[in-house]
Amino acid sequence: MTSHRSHTLTKVDSHVEDAAPQVKKGHRRASSMAADVFNIVDLEKEKKVIKIAPETQKLNWKLNTSPATLDEKDVLAKPLCIPKVKKIDLHFPLGLEVTARNLKGVTIKDALDAIYKQFKKKADDEFEDPILAGFEWDPEECYTRFIVHQKKQGAASSSKKKKKGGDE
Repeated sequence: MTSHRSHTLTKVDSHVEDAAPQVKKGHRRASSMAADVFNIVDLEKEKKVIKIAPETQKLNWKLNTSPATLDEKDVLAKPLCIPKVKKIDLHFPLGLEVTARNLKGVTIKDALDAIYKQFKKKADDEFEDPILAGFEWDPEECYTRFIVHQKKQGAASSSKKKKKGGDE
């Protein structure tokens, strides 16, 4: 009975020479890949200089709050760095690393979302430095990742809050 079955499965049989060539799967459609977006490893080979968006330093964003709560929502759509990359590792000083990905180029929102996903369950008192101070790229230390800087307090968004706030 098994001998009959092996003859009927000619398309699976690797010895059949007239089988149709297999279509290569796993490649993405060209429409989902942006022309000006690079793989960080390719940039490293070309020794390209990466510039991080300076807006990340002015966000005063608390790591355990959703990026959607930020006042400057237009900043979130901006690319995290130039040239744009598909993926970047964000390294915290204590050793934690999160990865932000976007095939059309990692935006500031993608980076904040990756960080938020890691910290959203943490309480405020679990952080020594709960505010994002910005990102640093040190090609000498590691070309393929950004270092995340944190600070204790964000700048007050208005002078009224500063006068009222005596809660420390």
